[in-house]
Amino acid sequence: MFRLACVLALAASSAVATNLDGLTFASYLAANKLSFPESEMAMRENLFNKELSRVKQHNAANKGWTEGMNKFSVMTPAEMRAFKGRSKGAHQNHSPKNLMAQPKMDNMVPVRDLPKSVDWRNEGIVTAVKNQGHCGSCWAFASTAVIESYVAKETGLLFDLSTQQTAMCSPNPDECGGTGGCAGATAEIAFDYYASSKGIYEEWAYSYLSFYGQNMECSLPDKAQPVAGITGYVQLPANNYTALMNAVATMGPIAISVDASSWGSYQGGIFSGCNQANPDIDHAVVLVGYGEEAVGDLTQKYWLVRNSWSPAWGEKGYIRIARFDFDEQICGTDVTPQDGSACKGQTDPVKVCGVCGILFDSSYPTGAFKL
Repeated sequence: MFRLACVLALAASSAVATNLDGLTFASYLAANKLSFPESEMAMRENLFNKELSRVKQHNAANKGWTEGMNKFSVMTPAEMRAFKGRSKGAHQNHSPKNLMAQPKMDNMVPVRDLPKSVDWRNEGIVTAVKNQGHCGSCWAFASTAVIESYVAKETGLLFDLSTQQTAMCSPNPDECGGTGGCAGATAEIAFDYYASSKGIYEEWAYSYLSFYGQNMECSLPDKAQPVAGITGYVQLPANNYTALMNAVATMGPIAISVDASSWGSYQGGIFSGCNQANPDIDHAVVLVGYGEEAVGDLTQKYWLVRNSWSPAWGEKGYIRIARFDFDEQICGTDVTPQDGSACKGQTDPVKVCGVCGILFDSSYPTGAFKL
């Protein structure tokens, strides 16, 4: 069984994807700085040719988003499985210490009365997109990014905070999303840790050293001090469109879980290409807003999502996911919660709703402060 590795940041520069007609296997390897043993070259070239043909066919169909060729394009299915991660069972199995009460539904604003678009980047409280590399630390990147935003919103100071501390120091006794570190965990695990800790350090003081997939001991700096903290976190009700819309519109960016298994070749546009019958929640990311865009004679709504695969992937590190006011009716069943995803012992299939399961699991920190 593959434990949670998260989808790793091996996406290539989108420049390669913009000129598919002249792309050859040799130029693809050179542009992506890839090399393989001679014994694998024929197999990799075969994968390249199949994927290039598929991507061209997809783009010709004008489905609303474009795809391209990147470093995911010549991976085998077995290799891709190791690039997935995030628990579907965190809120069922994790024993939280600092979980706050869920917002009451009768206090929420009807979706029709919320702003038509929200983008927290415009408020100056979102740091630059980062790259998790070969470590299954999507959960740490998502939770750290959200904490950065809430600290900035409360104090006016936008810190680059330590993802390494989040990944290597957050206890995961219930083995939610994996066993911790590069083997996976959840945003809720990180929020619980920071609400009980002495605070979070800046990136310069405790830099990210696990890019190539190496777990390390938690080793807090002795010549620096933490700069910020939180007092708790809120877990939104599962599969609730109104709750998620209210949270991202009024509170700030939200840590969410998604099925990112078909995101690898995404280049731009409004994505709707997930398996909706049996989505596989495998990745933690950040919801930073929502909006709508004219597509022909129609208007397509979308969620604005920040990824951790570097700014070279997608729309400068972001992806827009199709959003519908009936998202709660777009549901499927995740039938493989133990395929490197659930908390230890959780085997029951789970219902997930929204495109790519975006409504299933959402949380944000509370009581952010500067030290």
